[in-house]
Order: sequence, then structure tokens, then C-alpha cells
Amino acid sequence: MRNRTLSDLEHVVALGGGHGLGRVMSALSPLGSRLTGIVTTTDNGGSTGRIRQSEGGIAWGDTRNCLNQLITEPSIASTMFEYRFSGNGELAGHNLGNLMLKALDNLSVRPLEAINLIRNLLKINAYLIPMSEHPVDLAAIDSDGHLVYGEVNVDSLKEMPKELMLEPVVSTTREAIEAVEEAELILIGPGSFMTSLMPPLLLGDLAQALGRSKARIIYIGNLAKELSPAAASLTLTQKMTIVEEAINGRKIDGVIVGPQTNIAGITNKVIVQQPLEADDVPYRHDRDLLRKALETALQKFGR
Repeated sequence: MRNRTLSDLEHVVALGGGHGLGRVMSALSPLGSRLTGIVTTTDNGGSTGRIRQSEGGIAWGDTRNCLNQLITEPSIASTMFEYRFSGNGELAGHNLGNLMLKALDNLSVRPLEAINLIRNLLKINAYLIPMSEHPVDLAAIDSDGHLVYGEVNVDSLKEMPKELMLEPVVSTTREAIEAVEEAELILIGPGSFMTSLMPPLLLGDLAQALGRSKARIIYIGNLAKELSPAAASLTLTQKMTIVEEAINGRKIDGVIVGPQTNIAGITNKVIVQQPLEADDVPYRHDRDLLRKALETALQKFGR
């Protein structure tokens, strides 16, 4: 890989869920249409879960979160999109952005069309693609051999499950496969390991595309302890092993982590370990520091 800087890259793909993927996408937003996010769609909690329960369809919350973080021109549309209802009525707790996406989904042939309509409305150049356009949930076989259904329940497991899976088996959005095939750099993380990062990797056709990819793959570690008790028990090395097994043995090329992360056991990878915390929210990545860390990793690959 001769490219030494992000600005040299024609196609960058980032995978994950709401807050983490949104932060990566906003850090790299100067790439514009050369940046694609592939968004997890298994959430079944909060406003998103209530919409899914009553109306069906894919989970919109993580996509909405990413779109929120990519808004650079405040407008009436962006204010509406970020609005959350308060009070005690039926709309209490619902995010208007979720409802807008669901309404546009009902009016569109495909969920991806709904996202593109909102992107145009909010003047967002980067692409966002749902990992699948079919309704799907995260499930697991727990350490006792019981089926645990739904992202919220999987997140509360005390021990790592024997197996993570998607129910039902669904296909990846075609444009997501194409984005991975064209990518020169693929970013995984940060985000909740089991519920944000793993779901896209559990899609068979997407995992195969990642396994075949000639792109550099970089894993971006979390800055705070996982909220999931099971995921919090994993070391960085264990997470690497799980991800690499999911993508057919394809090795991750580099990792970007904060100073507190234990990197013991990480071998044959470019490691960038430096301060990444945002001043306002320490457990979130600072956009400039993250972008600089990615530039450092690219330079190390080029040596």
C-alpha cells in the first residue's frame, strides 16, 4: 500500500454502531463521498425497539446517530431530526429522526433510499448503508446452552456466549458488499463489541467480502470499559481473535488504542497507542486525535 495519507485514499469503509461509528465518520467527514459507513441494524431497545415492535422493519437508531454526528450545517431539518419527545404520552422518549426514517422507509422501495433522502435533506456527503435491509436480531447461545434473543438481552450476559448469531439468516445490503470490495482502508470500531461491532461480521456474505479484501483493516479500540459484563471481560487480544475468526481468518492489519489499553499478546500488527480522548467526553474519541492516529497508522503501513 503506497498511500501514506487519508487524502490519498479513494474508498474508506467504517463498520459499527451508533456512537462509535458516528464519531469515526465525523472525524473523517472531509473525505466526503469517499467515505462509507456500514451500520448495525439489530438494536431492539429504546425508541428504536418500540418502533420495531409496532411497525416492524430494521433498527434505525444507529443510522440516525451517525447522521446526527455528520450534520455540519445546522438547519430546521437538522433540528427536527435530532428532536426527542419528552413527557409521559405515547411519543415520550421517541426520537423524531427515527420516526422520519421509518416514515421514509414506508414511502420508499428500499431502506437505503430512505437514508439517501435524509442525507440529501441534511446535506451529508458521506454514504451510510444498513448492514442488511431485512429485519434481523442478534441472538446468542449462552454458557449454559440456552438461546438468548435480542440485542438488549445479549448485552446483559455475564459471560461470553458460546456462539453469537443473527436471527433470521439474512443477506447483506448489496451496496455494502460493493463498498468493501472497493475499499482501500476498512475500519472496525470503536463500539460495544458484541452488539455494535460483531453483528455486521455475522453476515456470511459480508464476512466473506472482508476476508477477501485487499484493504488494510484497522481495529479502533474503546476508551472506556464495556458496559456489557461479558464483553468487559475480553482482552484486546481476545477481541482480535474473535473478529479474525468471524472474517474467515483474515488478519487485522493494525490497531489504534488509548494509553490505558493492554496490548500484551498483539503481534504482527501495526500498533498506534496514544491519547485519543475528547476533552468534553473522555470516553469518546477526539475527532482530530483519531484522524491523526489513522494517519500515523497509514504511514507505518507504508514503511
